[in-house]
Amino acid sequence: MSLPNFPNLGGNGNSHRKLCLIASKGSLDMAYPPLILANAARMSGIETHVFFTFWGLDIITKSKNKHLRVATVGNPNMHPWFHIPTLLGALPGMSAAASWMMRREIAKLDFPPVDEFVQVIMDSGACVYGCKMSMDMMKLTKQDLVDGAEVLGAMEFLEIADGAQTLFI
Repeated sequence: MSLPNFPNLGGNGNSHRKLCLIASKGSLDMAYPPLILANAARMSGIETHVFFTFWGLDIITKSKNKHLRVATVGNPNMHPWFHIPTLLGALPGMSAAASWMMRREIAKLDFPPVDEFVQVIMDSGACVYGCKMSMDMMKLTKQDLVDGAEVLGAMEFLEIADGAQTLFI
């Protein structure tokens, strides 16, 4: 299968493909979409930049990315998957059980855990950034992030994203 050749939307005249992802959620089920897309882009030779903001920072925070959990309350799509009524999602231990089940299903698909997956995409050449404002708000420093992650403000990221296909996840 050949990939479509998307035009460069930045208008700078080159045909270089670039993908910028903005990851704003840090639950286990929301960590994989930007990582899978970044991995697919790099495997296709596409320049890739991932900007982690607000709770998405948990995906690249060393003390948190191994312990992400699935939210069972307020997530109606989880309940048909686990065949439990919404009300039961609030019971103690349901988030831990759902997280365990999701990790098991992800492992069956041969995807690495979140912390390893972040390293895989960085090793493949994807650029990973923590949002400066969100980091300041959450009292995080560059040392709190995975090795190799950079810290950028929103305006700096917008400069990088010029001409890229940009997805907010």
